[in-house]
Amino acid sequence: MNVHEDVLLVCSGGGHLRQLAGFAERLGIARERQVWVTFRNGLSESLLEGRRVIWAPFTAPRDLRNFARLVLLARRVLARQRFGHVISTGSSPAAAFLPLAVRKGIPASYIESAARADGPSVTGRIVSRFPRIRTYCQYPAWADERWQYRGSVFDGYTPGAVTPIMPRSAVVSVGTQEGFPFDRLFAKVVPLLADFDRVLFQTGDADVSHLGITGVPSIAHADLKAAIRDADVVITHAGVGGALTALDLGKHPIMIPRSAQHGEHVDDHQVQVARELDRRGLATARSVEELSSRDIVEAASKSVRAVAPPRLDLIPSPVAGA
Repeated sequence: MNVHEDVLLVCSGGGHLRQLAGFAERLGIARERQVWVTFRNGLSESLLEGRRVIWAPFTAPRDLRNFARLVLLARRVLARQRFGHVISTGSSPAAAFLPLAVRKGIPASYIESAARADGPSVTGRIVSRFPRIRTYCQYPAWADERWQYRGSVFDGYTPGAVTPIMPRSAVVSVGTQEGFPFDRLFAKVVPLLADFDRVLFQTGDADVSHLGITGVPSIAHADLKAAIRDADVVITHAGVGGALTALDLGKHPIMIPRSAQHGEHVDDHQVQVARELDRRGLATARSVEELSSRDIVEAASKSVRAVAPPRLDLIPSPVAGA
């Protein structure tokens, strides 16, 4: 592959976007060679500022109508420009773009999300049916001949120092997934944080008007980072994007998984994310029912530090010309 060819980076928002941005950096793909396809929201606008971005129609899980629009977009994008590599971390944009890319003879790689600790997602199962799409997982436990393990997005972090404090400020964030409000989380945390001096509630679709607080549905990524940096404690749903934002800023977040039973997501994969980060000592995993004031104090006293992650040189690198 010509080292001067552009690389198409395709994913949905939130954790998929955060992961792919990190992998692009670890693969050494220069920003001027990156072309992105993703959903438009506060995170993507902030994180991808200054880069070439093609905004895709938001496609919810199992949203067949908008998925058809994604497929049409894939045809236009791949007909208009030749790319040296197409890389994705999911979800629906991966299923739309990667099969078409390999049919056109373009190398394509799919890295399954760190949210999937027990096996591939629906998107992963779809793309793995195409032999020419290279597939990678982030957990060695389910790696096999089809799914190669090349490390995790969480490899760049390790537990830091413990400094006991009494927290007085917090950020509570649940991402921007449309159609899945996490009302139970806010009903639980508002009383626990009632005497705090400062709390930012990023609420997504949740209706918090009856809880006596002011929330913001979404917030620019730069503003969210600033708030987390200044907060004593971070409480978040167990999404990979929220986790990475907190870890980048040295915080040990409390991660509360959404529940499919309560209509908060399409499945319970967030339980896997929370358990994995808790196992690594990078976060505290709690259910809504379990969360306590003691958890908040203990999490505020813990920290995380960044370490140099392993290279991803075994994934065919666009820079190496694989």
